[in-house]
Formats: sequence, structure tokens, C-alpha cells
Amino acid sequence: MKNDKKGNQYRVNELIRAREVRIVGDGGSSVMPTREALDMARQQGVDLVEISPNANPPVCRLIDYSKFLYQQKKRAKEMKQKQVKQEIKEIRFGPQTDEHDYNFKLKHAKEFLEEGNKVRAYVFFKGRSILFKEQGEVLLLRFANDLEEYGKVEQMPSLEGKKMFLYLSPKKAGVAKKSQQKRDRERDEAEAKAEVAKQAETEAAAKGGIFANVKGGDEILAKLKGEED
Repeated sequence: MKNDKKGNQYRVNELIRAREVRIVGDGGSSVMPTREALDMARQQGVDLVEISPNANPPVCRLIDYSKFLYQQKKRAKEMKQKQVKQEIKEIRFGPQTDEHDYNFKLKHAKEFLEEGNKVRAYVFFKGRSILFKEQGEVLLLRFANDLEEYGKVEQMPSLEGKKMFLYLSPKKAGVAKKSQQKRDRERDEAEAKAEVAKQAETEAAAKGGIFANVKGGDEILAKLKGEED
């Protein structure tokens, strides 16, 4: 390799401009002239890669550049997979939402927050219902209070046109929601385990009832049968 042809994301080999560099590796670090570091890289059949250009002196590694880029790409992919994508989920109320509808939407809001999403709840005032804006504010404050364990208020209820908004953000890091396929598989596995346990229990009962798994159970059972005879 030896020089980067993909946009020079990192300075490599002769592209490194500093007179001296700090080489880091498993054995520690050492400062040396850049020319000496280049000679060392050639001897080892690798590249001199500048990984921290703003340090004084710049920090470099002796590594195959293609391998270095692969490691960086793999690390970035792993970090992305660990991150939970955060979305803003909307919950809509009317100023006179009934208790059943309220609880239904409260349940969904809890799920959204547990998954790491933000919640934007709002009351929509249609026509003359704007007269009940205080009632809408009370509803949103109750909503925030009921979700206290799951989310924190980012913005208290505020009226914007015909809508009064409340913003909540999750208290805990979200957990990626399981796919339906995975949930079905876990359910099937649990049912299979339960069936095996039930079958083992039935077989044990057939062999000796409550004494089947007791130490000396066979002797106890034989004794009881002898007394019956």
C-alpha cells in the first residue's frame, strides 16, 4: 500500500508532514524522527499511519493501512448497532378525552419511552373547544405525572395555535424493540420447555407419585405398598 487513494482520510507514509512522530503500540509509545519511523514501517512491511494529527508530536501507528481502515469501519458499525434510534412519537388527545382512551394512550406512551423515543403529546382544540384550554392543560399535566417513572418533561404544556403541546424524553436508555419473529420464537421455545417439564412430571407421577424425586423414595413407596398388603 501504500498511500491512501480514498480521499486521504488519514495521512500515511510520505504524506505525514511532521518532522517527528510518536509511535504507539502494544509495547507502549516512543518519539522518533518521521524518517526513522518510515524506515521501521518498511522493515516490518506495514504502513506509518497518522491517527492523531493534532497531538504534539502527531501520534502514529505501524499497521497495514487496509487493515486499519477495516478496523475503523468495523468499530463504527458496532457503535451504530449499539445506538438506539430515537424518534419522536405523537400522542393526540381531545380536550374531553374519556378514561378508557386516556389509559390506552398512556400505555403506548410508556412503551415509546421505554424504547428510548421521545413523546410529543398534544391536545387539539377544534372550533369552540378552545374554551376548554385549561382542561387540556390539566390533562397534559396529569399525563406527565403518570409517566414520571418513564420520562422527564422537556417542555411544559404550551399553546401553539389550536394545539397545546407537552414534550417528554426517556429517563433511561432505550431498549431495541424485539421483532415479531423473535418474540414468536421465544414464545415457542418457552412453550416447548413447559411441555417437556410437564411430560417429565407426568412420567415421574406414573413411576412413584410424590416419592419419585425424593431420596429413598422407592423404599418408602415399597414400604407403603407392603403395609397396604
